[in-house]
Amino acid sequence: MFKDMFANDSSLSFEVFPPKKDDEFENCYKVLDSLSELKPDFISVTYGAGGSRSKKTVEIASYIQNELHTDAMAHMTCVGSTSEDILAVTRDLEAVGVNHVLALRGDKPRDMSDEQFNQRVFPHATDLIRFLNENTKLDISASCYPEKHPEAMSMDSDLAFMKMKQDMGAKMFISQLFFDNADFYRFTERADKAGITIPIVAGIMPITSTKQIGSTVTLAGSSVPKKLADICARYGESPDDMRKAGIEYAIDQIRDLRKCGVGHIHIYCMNKPKMTAEICKSI
Repeated sequence: MFKDMFANDSSLSFEVFPPKKDDEFENCYKVLDSLSELKPDFISVTYGAGGSRSKKTVEIASYIQNELHTDAMAHMTCVGSTSEDILAVTRDLEAVGVNHVLALRGDKPRDMSDEQFNQRVFPHATDLIRFLNENTKLDISASCYPEKHPEAMSMDSDLAFMKMKQDMGAKMFISQLFFDNADFYRFTERADKAGITIPIVAGIMPITSTKQIGSTVTLAGSSVPKKLADICARYGESPDDMRKAGIEYAIDQIRDLRKCGVGHIHIYCMNKPKMTAEICKSI
C-alpha cells in the first residue's frame, strides 16, 4: 500500500510511459518485467496529451498491479477532458483494481485551439483533484515544482496552489525533475513554512544524452546547473561516455538527497530498465 511506504525512511519508485505504437507493447511489458525485479514501491504510468492514450495507461497500470503485483499509479490529465471523460477513465481503473492516480492538468494538446484551451472544463489540477474526491474513491497524488511551475506568477503563488491540492485531498506530492539538490532543499523548506505536511517525493531524471536537455528538460522548466552543462559539453559527442556520466550524476544526486534526509525517490526512468538497474545497484 502507498501509505505504508512512508512508514520507512526511504522508498524508490519509477515512472514509465505507454509506447506510441501498438506494436511496441510487447517490449513495453518486458521493460516492466525488468523494472519489477528491482522491487520498487510503486510504478507510475504517464498519460497521453489530452488523455489520448488513457486506455493504454489503464492497460499498463493493470499489468503492473495484477500481473507483477507491484503498486501502480496511473497519471490522469484533465486539460482536454470533460467530466464524463474523467469518470470513464476512473471506472476503467477501478475495474482493474488500480486505485491511485497522479492528478495533473497536463500540457495543451497540439490540436487544441486557444479558445478550447481557455474554455476547458478543468482549468487547473486543483479542479481535477476536487472532482475526483467528490466523485470517486481513488487515492490521489499531485505534482509539485521545486523551481516553480513554468506558468506560475511566483513561487509563493505556486506554493499556494500546492497547499490547495493538499487541502483538497492529495495524499502525497511527486516533484518535477531537478538537477541541483540545493533547489529542492530550498523548496521543501518553503513548502514546510507554507503548511505542506504530506510527503514530498523527489523526482530524478538521469540525463544520458544531450537531446534530453533540449526537449524534456526545457518542457519541464528545470534549470541546468553548470556542473551538468559541463558534462554535456564534454561528453555530448560520445554517447557511451555521456550515458555513463549522466547516470553517475543522478546517482550522486540520490546519495546526497538520502544523506540529507530525503529518502523517498521517484526515478523518471524513460523505459530504460538497464539504466535504472545500474542506479539502483549503486544506491
